[in-house]
Amino acid sequence: MTPGTETSSSPAQDDGSPLMQGVNLHKWYKGVHALKGVDFDLGRSEVVGLVGDNGAGKSTLIKILSGAHEPDDGRMLFEGREVRFGSPRDAMALGIETIYQYNAMVPQMSIARNIFIGREPVRFRIGPFGLLDVPKMARESMEALRDVDLHLRSPDTPVDELSGGERQGVTIARAMYFKTKVMILDEPTNHLSIKETNKVLGWVEEMKDQGITSIFITHNLHHVYPIADRLVVLARGEKIAQTRKDDTTIEELTDLIV
Repeated sequence: MTPGTETSSSPAQDDGSPLMQGVNLHKWYKGVHALKGVDFDLGRSEVVGLVGDNGAGKSTLIKILSGAHEPDDGRMLFEGREVRFGSPRDAMALGIETIYQYNAMVPQMSIARNIFIGREPVRFRIGPFGLLDVPKMARESMEALRDVDLHLRSPDTPVDELSGGERQGVTIARAMYFKTKVMILDEPTNHLSIKETNKVLGWVEEMKDQGITSIFITHNLHHVYPIADRLVVLARGEKIAQTRKDDTTIEELTDLIV
């Protein structure tokens, strides 16, 4: 298998089969069994809450799903085809975006550059070199922000001048612009105000309406529960529960986690 490529020529499935699957995933770090035979699947246009205490295996799982790490055992499938990710870029090429809690963007760079980072449009190219299409990045980045009802003053504003909620909005605008299929959000409401938290939760619901599947990783059940379709609970590297939101309560989930 080559990284980021499909290993089957079968057509993508649209008959209710999972959009993405991890099958019997294992990961070791220096003798520590961080992920123990986890099965994980995503449907189309759904929000899956991934919850668990510190050390539960959440970060390890999303690093595998996003291409940051490879599993030591198990398989990954996307749209019915087996895949292998050698890097996050391989996952991005299939439409899988990840917003990490601390490094979603480059703070010193502008809004426009962050939206197009790694996928910058060029006016023309000579060999390996190209001239960036700066006017296009400026124009389309602001349109992408308006599409998520985020009105910022300039595409040249450095990201480190934005609030936490505005930064999340920029990353979500980027995902929508590039027609992401799966959005992985790592603690997206951590350290946000109530107003900004509600804004982020609204964006996740809007992504679902646009056909984007989201994995929402959080310690705060009160944030993910209202918008989740399903919840998956990890503990000590194992999946200990998977349930439809309508079949459980916050209190029952809390008992599982603690």
